Amino acid sequence: MYKIRTYNAISVKGLDRFPRDRYEIASELPQPDAFLIRSQKLHEIDFPNCLKAIGRAGAGVNNVPLERCNEQGIVVFNAPGANANAVKELVLAGMLLGSRDIYQGMKFVDSLEPQEGLDPLLEKEKKRFAGTELTGKTLGVVGLGNIGSLVANMGLALGMKVIGYDPAISVEAAWRLSSDVEKMDNLNSLFGRADYISLHLPALEATKGLINDNLLAGAKSSLVLLNFARGEIVDRDAVTRALDENRIHRYVSDFPANDTLRHPKMLQMPHIGASTGEAEENCAIMVADQLMDFLENGNIRNSVNFPQIGLPRTTPVRLTITNRNVPKVLNQITAIIAEHEINIVDMLNKSRDDIAYNIIDLAECPCDSSLAALGAIDEVINLRVIN
Repeated sequence: MYKIRTYNAISVKGLDRFPRDRYEIASELPQPDAFLIRSQKLHEIDFPNCLKAIGRAGAGVNNVPLERCNEQGIVVFNAPGANANAVKELVLAGMLLGSRDIYQGMKFVDSLEPQEGLDPLLEKEKKRFAGTELTGKTLGVVGLGNIGSLVANMGLALGMKVIGYDPAISVEAAWRLSSDVEKMDNLNSLFGRADYISLHLPALEATKGLINDNLLAGAKSSLVLLNFARGEIVDRDAVTRALDENRIHRYVSDFPANDTLRHPKMLQMPHIGASTGEAEENCAIMVADQLMDFLENGNIRNSVNFPQIGLPRTTPVRLTITNRNVPKVLNQITAIIAEHEINIVDMLNKSRDDIAYNIIDLAECPCDSSLAALGAIDEVINLRVIN
């Protein structure tokens, strides 16, 4: 029986994926095989030795101590793309709010008292809230992954010209992207042409403060900048200066900060990009399926710290081994298996950064002495027999 300890409220549709005859699921389970979390911060939580995996029902994993997970051989899963449609739709809302003065117009209506002659007053005042249409404008999309590709295709459906920039676009993302999206060679060119720019980048050291004075200096004064990715990728001081000096038109963000509250040219939302019932269900279902496949078969899909690896079961006995990614470890592993006269039916080895992971299908169950010898290899972090 596998044990899954949950943190936060996980969608029932996700929890229902686990067969109750093989899984026990609760928030206070001792000796869990896996954690299933949403926003729970794990940096101050001790991991039991039995913990094999952490499933994050969402995309970002800033709440998970990845370095410690690597040291202990704990696989961390997330749900990339499961909330993509929810974010895409909020980007559309942000574009409309940035092009039409909807928010201020609604605030004006809310400020009114019931009165005679309301219609003539509205007719007189509505010109204060005039805006522009999206059709025919140029949308720049920075980052063309799961969400960015949806946003780009949405822009085309709205009759916009769409330009995109992503130096590391994957083959899978490229297949999802319409051929009508014009690929840009650099960010400066994109910022110089776009009327709207939507950011879809991860928060990495290389992307921190990427949107800065230099890029904004070449932007159109009509630019609406939309950030539904991560707050850290935008230099807020640079954006504030550009807005105050009328060098760009508006900033729409899902990441408010103390120094940007109540800025008249900023529209800020309380980090609600993925806050839909459907997105939460999709994330929970995806992570639940990934955890089950890992626990029952040792396969890894959508991990943020381990290689993606999957091998169809060829025997009832499967051995998985996590080791540090250094030379000659695989030779030691296979030598020990051979010394104990156990036949390897099939195997697969993959690595990612400092971690290597092996799936080995065996003709028979390894004895205790062979497992002890494998575990004694200096660079082996952990191993598991799956029957």
